[in-house]
Amino acid sequence: QVQLVESGGGLVQSGGSLRLSCRTYISMHSFNAMGWYRQVPGKERELVGTITSGGGANYADSLKGRFTISVDAAKLTWYLQMNSLKPEDTAVYYCYADQYYSGSFLPYWGRGTQVTVSS
Repeated sequence: QVQLVESGGGLVQSGGSLRLSCRTYISMHSFNAMGWYRQVPGKERELVGTITSGGGANYADSLKGRFTISVDAAKLTWYLQMNSLKPEDTAVYYCYADQYYSGSFLPYWGRGTQVTVSS
C-alpha cells in the first residue's frame, strides 16, 4: 500500500507564500508521476501540477509562474511552493502519485491539507 502524507497547510494572507510537503515511504523511483491537485467544496478536483520521473513538469495554466513543484528524493518528499497566493487558491490540496502497472496508471492520494487564503 502506497502511503502519501501531506503537511504544511494553513492560513495565509493574500499575497503571501506557503509550502506544502508530501512524504512517501517508498522509493520515488517507483512512481511515474508525482504532484498536487486541489478541490473546493462543490467542485471537481483539479490539477495543480505534476512532475514525472523524467523531470518534466506540467502545471495548470492559471497557476504557472506562481506555483512550483520540487522533489527531494533523499527525503522521499516533494513540495509545492505557492507564491502570491490569492483568496481563490483556498482549497484542500491533495498529494498525488501514480505507478505504471500492467498497461495502466494506478493513482494514489494523500488525505489532503487545507489551505486558506484570507483577503
